[in-house]
Amino acid sequence: MYHPFADLVGLKFLSVKDGTSHCMLTIEEKHLNPNKVAHGAVAYTLADTGMGAALYSALEKGTIKSMATVEIKINYFKPAISGELHCKTKVIHCGRKLANLESEIWEADKLIARANGTFFINLVD
Repeated sequence: MYHPFADLVGLKFLSVKDGTSHCMLTIEEKHLNPNKVAHGAVAYTLADTGMGAALYSALEKGTIKSMATVEIKINYFKPAISGELHCKTKVIHCGRKLANLESEIWEADKLIARANGTFFINLVD
């Protein structure tokens, strides 16, 4: 899947299927804030992008025009300092116009953040 923003930040998908996704990013200096930890937007980017991919995989091909993030609530538990961040996402509920998803972001065995999001679905008429 071609995703220019994912390419820009170094995000890679390891799996996208059946309403789930697994993406990862290796923390580099460009991802750090002035305190030398990964900026919160890095975890948010993994969650948001992972949610979009998981939702897309849950919908029948050819039925979707577009989708958009309505809102995402994210809780940060620990700072991410180095290494790989992995985001595992699953669709919780998928209706005709709205879907709810959950993501967990991990650095090795440390839970870094958990997010819950709502997405708008624009289906083909």
